[in-house]
Amino acid sequence: MKKLFALCILSVLLFSCVDMKQPKPEANVPEITTYYLIRHAEKDRSDPNNKNPDLNQEGIARAALWTKIFQSIKFDEIYSTEYKRTQQTVSAISLKSDVKLTPYSPDNLYSEDFKMRTQGKTVLVVGHSNTTPQFVNKIIGEEKYPNMDDTDNGSLYIVTVVGNKTKVQVLTID
Repeated sequence: MKKLFALCILSVLLFSCVDMKQPKPEANVPEITTYYLIRHAEKDRSDPNNKNPDLNQEGIARAALWTKIFQSIKFDEIYSTEYKRTQQTVSAISLKSDVKLTPYSPDNLYSEDFKMRTQGKTVLVVGHSNTTPQFVNKIIGEEKYPNMDDTDNGSLYIVTVVGNKTKVQVLTID
């Protein structure tokens, strides 16, 4: 009986010395934010007066290609301008990712609010030949990337932000 009592006391002492709480995440480990930025796929140019055209057949095929390319990426947020061509480019990605498409204004790129809302997330942004590189420039804080050529619908900018450091990769998808 004395052995059983001693064993119980020893067990209580051992368990009281062990902190059963889960380890806390380190406060000094910065969050990783990843932005994928693309221009809309090829648009219908048959009516030069149409400021909001749909995608053409080549654009529909490219939108399908973007969907395939991004199939293994878990997006937290997806942003698009309110033009038909940008929304058509990203709609299948939004559906497959089960992430609601959020509109943004090309006049208000990478605001402080946007930065805070997307911090620590994986984000897809679909824009235009003049807004996509400018969006990248706003994220990195320098004027590094010029407007895209009007025939460039296959550039992919991947911007990774870790703390106050940024890294940009530019890929061309044919």
